[in-house]
Amino acid sequence: MKILNLAEELRSNAYPGRGIVLGRSADNKCAVIAYFIMGRSENSRNRIFTETEDGIRTEAFDPSKMVDPSLIIYHPVRVLGDRTIVTNGDQTDTIRDYLAEGKSYFEALRTREYEPDGPNYTPRISGIVEADGAYELSILKSFDGDPSCSKRFFFEYDKPIAGKGHFIHTYQADGNPLPSFEGEPDTVVIEGDIDSFTAMVWENLNADNKVSLYTRFINLETGEVQSRIVNKHQ
Repeated sequence: MKILNLAEELRSNAYPGRGIVLGRSADNKCAVIAYFIMGRSENSRNRIFTETEDGIRTEAFDPSKMVDPSLIIYHPVRVLGDRTIVTNGDQTDTIRDYLAEGKSYFEALRTREYEPDGPNYTPRISGIVEADGAYELSILKSFDGDPSCSKRFFFEYDKPIAGKGHFIHTYQADGNPLPSFEGEPDTVVIEGDIDSFTAMVWENLNADNKVSLYTRFINLETGEVQSRIVNKHQ
């Protein structure tokens, strides 16, 4: 498997849409999480990330300009006990509720499908980081643009490697309709502390389309958490 430079991957794609990076810090001490959103329409770009007691949520930067909140206002990150859930939609809540009932991440996502925004049928991407730093990623897609069938893919990484991570995003590239991400999550290099990592991701996202970024480093020995939010509008 080719190991990619995350900065180059971000810089070379003007519109990956929404993206999740999960991995392990180069010093092997921290689980690493990044989640970003982008937008082409005024409605999608009119957003910020704000902190909540158990993670973050999206909000309208200017509420007077909000048109349809149904697919753009949600909780991308929720923490349940020692697990961190990150997704690109309200399936965050589905996963949290299933886990709280003693059920699995997989069971939760088998009740969900792609977003109802034809003709794009945007994939739902999700991830979960366990207490020991192991993580899972998934993508729920239409069948090559045909909404009559759902495809669900799950990827498990039980022993993360220092300085490595995996990157999944909603769109392969810009287009009309937007082409869904294909294949396995990309293997990428993870470097630096939380501030340098955050700066690298933000600086390499397309300047016109980027909206917000959230990063989180979890110390696997102490449980200490560091997080950062970057909003284009703030």
